[in-house]
Amino acid sequence: MKLYSDFAAQRARQMTADVVALALIAISIATGIVVFSTVNQLAQFGVQMQNAGTDFRTSMTDVGTRLGGVPFIGEGISAPFSTASSAGDTLAAAGQTQQDLVLQAAIALGVGVAALPILIVLLVWLIPRLRFISRATRTRALMRSSPTYDLLALRALTNQKVGAITKVAPDAVTAWRRGDTEVINRLAGLELRSVGIRP
Repeated sequence: MKLYSDFAAQRARQMTADVVALALIAISIATGIVVFSTVNQLAQFGVQMQNAGTDFRTSMTDVGTRLGGVPFIGEGISAPFSTASSAGDTLAAAGQTQQDLVLQAAIALGVGVAALPILIVLLVWLIPRLRFISRATRTRALMRSSPTYDLLALRALTNQKVGAITKVAPDAVTAWRRGDTEVINRLAGLELRSVGIRP
């Protein structure tokens, strides 16, 4: 697998782009984590509400249990406290619901903030890099198996821009068909340079 060009300037550009892309991905992930942590701090209100509900339920249950031990009137006195303890359950459940909603929002925002820049970086950087690696690897394998330039010249005619081909020869296709060695070599060199392989 050929990752980088043989030409110093192109290789330097590729390495710089790789470092910048990886740095942007790391920054995006760090930003997503910060956003998640910041939004998730809002769950503290839900934690406090849940704790208050739990404490209220425990207090009401304890009072009801103690008053229930009073002879003759204990059951009648403890009933309202047992009923009040269910309000603590409701408050605790509301606190848990608030925490769940904040957590979902924090995850969604954190992932969204991280994913969008990463997606853009991957589209702008990774796809062209993978295309270069694929073309360079295939071309190098072709050079090793069949060092003739005819096929490379044909690939140049199909892959390269028309302006670059006409600089090689005004009628490069005709020259390639009749086997003009100079034109074939120049076209092959054009294709090799485009995939970062030194002829």
